[in-house]
Amino acid sequence: MAVQDASYDRLRAAGCADEAAYVQACLRLFFNPAAGAADHGGMPAPAISVAHVADIARLNKVAVFMLKALSHAVTGAPGELLAWLDGYRRRTLSMNAACIGDSIAIHQVLRDRQVDFVFLKGPLQQQLLYGDHFMKPSGDVDILVSPSGFSAAREALRSAGYEVAGKSRSVWWVRFLGEQHMVRDDGVRVATVDLHYRLQQPGSPSPRDIDCFLRRKREIKVAGAAMPLISASDTLLLSCISVAKAFFNREPCAGYVCDVRAAASRLNEAEQQKVLEHAAEQGLADTLLLGLRAADVLLGGTATLLSDRASRILARIDNADLFHMVIAPWLSSLRWPQRRTVLWELCGREPVRYLAEAGWAASADLSRRIFERPAAAPVRGNG
Repeated sequence: MAVQDASYDRLRAAGCADEAAYVQACLRLFFNPAAGAADHGGMPAPAISVAHVADIARLNKVAVFMLKALSHAVTGAPGELLAWLDGYRRRTLSMNAACIGDSIAIHQVLRDRQVDFVFLKGPLQQQLLYGDHFMKPSGDVDILVSPSGFSAAREALRSAGYEVAGKSRSVWWVRFLGEQHMVRDDGVRVATVDLHYRLQQPGSPSPRDIDCFLRRKREIKVAGAAMPLISASDTLLLSCISVAKAFFNREPCAGYVCDVRAAASRLNEAEQQKVLEHAAEQGLADTLLLGLRAADVLLGGTATLLSDRASRILARIDNADLFHMVIAPWLSSLRWPQRRTVLWELCGREPVRYLAEAGWAASADLSRRIFERPAAAPVRGNG
């Protein structure tokens, strides 16, 4: 489990139910301004703590969503909150602009070395989902290669001045997480690439065919260059993988849930059916449904084929608890299901698949205990 932010303790002590509800209302307003303005135009009814709202927004990476939503609110938000949200937006703009520049340079290096790869997440995905490169802060460039192309990609990045970060040299990182962090320090700033050949941590089902993400990629134009990005349906799947990872680690994930809703809303019914079929082929049908149910709970249900299917996943967890597990997992009142119970459901209650994934998770845990130094930083990526 990742190290918790120090603000977890403050939020846990405060309870912050009103603040979590306020953030939720802002997110619903963002996705449905017309209906949301009528329902939530007077959102500042409770005596909320601006500091706690800011912590929840930052941990969930939804501050820019809230800033945009509040432009539709009938009544104004606290001035202190608006000032903090605008400062967050400015920092996000600066961070993501640098990330886009790094992405362009990395694309050039890998293309010249004829390495097959695809960009994951980040500002490029945000532009396609929201029409804005600057919705969520992206400090790293995430790229995916095939397992067979991992070494070649790493050498290509080294030729551009990137070196493997010490913490990700271990067997646990390379073998079980299937990724390495590579950094380049030019004396002005440190640029980071997360180089993946897997897309899920042990303990949750992984895609059966990683190369499929490369075969299905699309190209988008950035500064005149055709940049490879995962397909629309794979964007939805990857967002759901990230939700499952956060759920397993008991981390806030409203930002990923927003990506699930944005990606799903771009699919017509025929495309939704294809996504269900593709997810089943990848062994991710129930991972997809978990992400979709989380989106319905956080942002309001939609009468779609995907939403109709999603209601059955983790049905023993009621909507109120699932909402807080998504946006405020630090609450001591939550009764979390055992991780093996979640894995059982995400494996479609298939004994063979469950045993294989559980065995892989146990091997990864043993490797981490043996090879990871106590002071090593926790896993951040892989989702």
